[in-house]
Amino acid sequence: MNKIKFLSVFFLLLLNPIFTPEQTKEVKKTESFFLTRYKYNNRIGLKNKGLSFNGDSSLPTLTNPETESLAQTLFEHYLKKQPVLTFPNDLSLKQAETIQKKLVKLLIPSQGQLIGYKAGLTNQKIQEKFKVSQPVLGRILKQMILPSGVTLPPNFAAIPRLEGDLIVRVKSEGINQAKTPQEILKNLDAIIPFLELPDLVYTKDLELNGAMLVAVNVGARLGIVGTPILLQSTEKWQNKLNNIQVIIVDQSGQELAQGHSKNLLGDPLKVVLWIKDKLHSQGKSLKKGDLLSLGSITPVIPIKPGTTIYGQYLGLNPDKKIEISVNFKN
Repeated sequence: MNKIKFLSVFFLLLLNPIFTPEQTKEVKKTESFFLTRYKYNNRIGLKNKGLSFNGDSSLPTLTNPETESLAQTLFEHYLKKQPVLTFPNDLSLKQAETIQKKLVKLLIPSQGQLIGYKAGLTNQKIQEKFKVSQPVLGRILKQMILPSGVTLPPNFAAIPRLEGDLIVRVKSEGINQAKTPQEILKNLDAIIPFLELPDLVYTKDLELNGAMLVAVNVGARLGIVGTPILLQSTEKWQNKLNNIQVIIVDQSGQELAQGHSKNLLGDPLKVVLWIKDKLHSQGKSLKKGDLLSLGSITPVIPIKPGTTIYGQYLGLNPDKKIEISVNFKN
């Protein structure tokens, strides 16, 4: 016990010259969480084994006050648009989902009601980076969706970024019984060009993993939508969905990023199937009108003040490219 107290004091002495009083207060709060876990593991002779994405019984169960505290930390930094400096990196998926649920509940009064879901890490290479073997699920709230052409401050988030994405809209609740991509398509009525403006919230110095991403609602912050394009349950449309190219350019025409819809689990409809199955595992189901963000088609890019970013979608309309945009103030 004395050793723990000594390490705690020594840790804070090291931090005080570096952090502001507000930041030091945050570190103290999170440090208390880490010490609780350390004492638990020391008492039962366990070692920290890092992230177990399927749930690790060796990890202590977080108490309700602990999950509330972590959700509150994320919420406060989300509102202030300030990066989170410290956060546990050994959460199980179940623990992270509990924190996300509490975070979303805190966000609803300012961000509006639930209108859909977002899949993250739908690209295998990105999954490897975050040390997971499956996508992750977040919630989309009403005020997060903005029309094409909107102007935003460049610091709209703690860690502002942009990526090319796609949204599909649920046609009927029959989608919850779908077993194949073809059956999924029958229960969708529109596809919508979508530039996501995510916010990971965590400071760049933290090494992120899948559970941390789940806890912060998979980085949901804002997104730019174009005009919905009606879908048809045909083989032609299924092929179209698998052959969409997205190019991100600035106002000078310089290409900033590009990607292909096959980056979405090899088939965008498989992402929808995954979202449906994931919700089912949580005791929930899709509803008519739900918007489903399918994940990163392009690499994520940083935001620069005074720029206009265009998302160009090729393959949705055989006659022309479809374009949406967002402006960032100086």
